[in-house]
Amino acid sequence: MTKLSVNINKFATLRNARGGNRPDVLQTAKDCERFGAEGITIHPRPDERHIRYDDVVALKDAVTTEFNIEGYPNKRYLEIIAMAHPTQATLVPDPPDVLTSNAGWDTVKNHDFLKEIIIELKSYGVRTSIFVEPNATMVEGAARCGADRVELYTEAYARHYHESKENAIAPFAEAAKVAKTAGLEINAGHDLDLNNLKYMVNVIPEIDEVSIGHAIVCDAIYLGLENTIQLYLRQLKK
Repeated sequence: MTKLSVNINKFATLRNARGGNRPDVLQTAKDCERFGAEGITIHPRPDERHIRYDDVVALKDAVTTEFNIEGYPNKRYLEIIAMAHPTQATLVPDPPDVLTSNAGWDTVKNHDFLKEIIIELKSYGVRTSIFVEPNATMVEGAARCGADRVELYTEAYARHYHESKENAIAPFAEAAKVAKTAGLEINAGHDLDLNNLKYMVNVIPEIDEVSIGHAIVCDAIYLGLENTIQLYLRQLKK
């Protein structure tokens, strides 16, 4: 079954908006695992507008499932990975001022940079994933950089799902085939939700992991966190 990694950034955003420690990000991570999540994802940013450095310190010893740290691979990010030794480092090409990840890597143009970063990450024993568009050239480029996985950026799929799910999924299914041929494992994430998730993993059963945050938090407001996680896990059953 495709694993569900819960991105807890939005819980930290809510905490930071009011100050104090409600909701408790560390307890949220533990509860997500207790409710069935198979991984915890965070994306610390330089301005600490959601996940903070001290959150990473606390989470690295508390997460008992897979721990995935996303981010742009600058010096600060590499220091965080070296300190936390997560299960996975997901490299995202976003500058500090963007609200959320909004593009995949050009793995051809950035080949030398990414290859050097991946060598360092692997020296820490960390699995590496590169955030890419559903583009065969970019997927193959990720393999040549030495990545273990690609994370398919699924915003376009989610945006066009209700127009034609068959057309929306087509480039992602093709990119997944290219990834498997290149020896890469596959993650997926961005705007996946209870409406579009099941179709994606049914059409592309090779997906190893999905990372979902914003939709889970929105659904949890109405449905409760435990029930929401269970509903998402149900969508992932083959």
